[in-house]
Amino acid sequence: MKSTSHKVSIRKRTTLRIAVLGATGYAGVELLRILIRHPRVRVEIITSQQYAGKRLSEIYPSLAGRCDILLEEIQLDKIASQADLAFAALPHETSMEVVAGLAERGKRVIDLSADFRLHDPATYLRWYRAHKAPGLLREAIYGLTEIHRKEIAKARLVANPGCYPTGAVLGLAPLFAEKMVQGTVLIDAKSGVTGAGRSSAVELSFSEVNENFKAYNVGVHRHTPEIEQELSQIARKPVTVFFAPHLVPMSRGILSTMYVGLKKAPDSERLSKIYNDFYRTDPFIRVLPPGSFPQTKEVRGSNDCAIGFRYDSRAKRLVVITAIDNLVKGAAGQAVQNMNLMFGWPEVEGLTTTALVP
Repeated sequence: MKSTSHKVSIRKRTTLRIAVLGATGYAGVELLRILIRHPRVRVEIITSQQYAGKRLSEIYPSLAGRCDILLEEIQLDKIASQADLAFAALPHETSMEVVAGLAERGKRVIDLSADFRLHDPATYLRWYRAHKAPGLLREAIYGLTEIHRKEIAKARLVANPGCYPTGAVLGLAPLFAEKMVQGTVLIDAKSGVTGAGRSSAVELSFSEVNENFKAYNVGVHRHTPEIEQELSQIARKPVTVFFAPHLVPMSRGILSTMYVGLKKAPDSERLSKIYNDFYRTDPFIRVLPPGSFPQTKEVRGSNDCAIGFRYDSRAKRLVVITAIDNLVKGAAGQAVQNMNLMFGWPEVEGLTTTALVP
């Protein structure tokens, strides 16, 4: 851990120096879109293996005049000396060595990959491969802000959640906290194409995605253990979910529909109270009136998570639906929300943008 004196010096500095690693991916450029408007930070270093030597505005002309920094290859010593905090928006399974190197150099890191989200090395091995920095898995704080706020504030390494788990866990957490759930929860989630990253894979090309709607990795998606890990901690017992993700032909957004068996039938007023009480201090959670359901357009471009629900007494099932922007609340926005907590700033700093309409 960093010394107390070093933490104090950062808090006294008026501007936090930031590095964004993997700045040309969708999560990376979304981070920059938010950070260049943030009043307390200055982006010092941005990296890209593919575009090193070019200016970011050459890759994303929308940032011309706002972020014209030269893209570099990753140099750990330089990052450690010139940045107070690093955001790692690198591919899964490649981030761990870079993050471990920065941690060794005393840097605070927010990692947007899956490499530090799972606490158990054996679980990581089962869903990915052998972890190269297993000692950091126990130290990393899972960065679902509404659930782990206190731990995030003191963290050296924050593992930003996956986009699917963000929508699923936020929709289900109040029910598991109240020990209301019975049986296996079914999670049916639909994501826009940017959830797969800025890849040139054939299955993500326009011709494949346009006018198409498909399920993939049903029951075996790598976000499943993340969801189970977090819900098990909330429930204080092992939780199993069945997760079925789908790809829809839109750029942004995730709509997650959860089918939940309950131990006894609730009334709408009690459900509303449970959700509103659970999220009463959370600025980015919008609990809708019973029977109202969110749409992805209502959160597009914002850091909000909208939650709706209805209990079907005939089928004896509660339906919970959440909507998030997968690149904001599901990635970059949540990362900035975590940064604000880590440095003692208002949680909403730099994140007050409302959803884009239409």
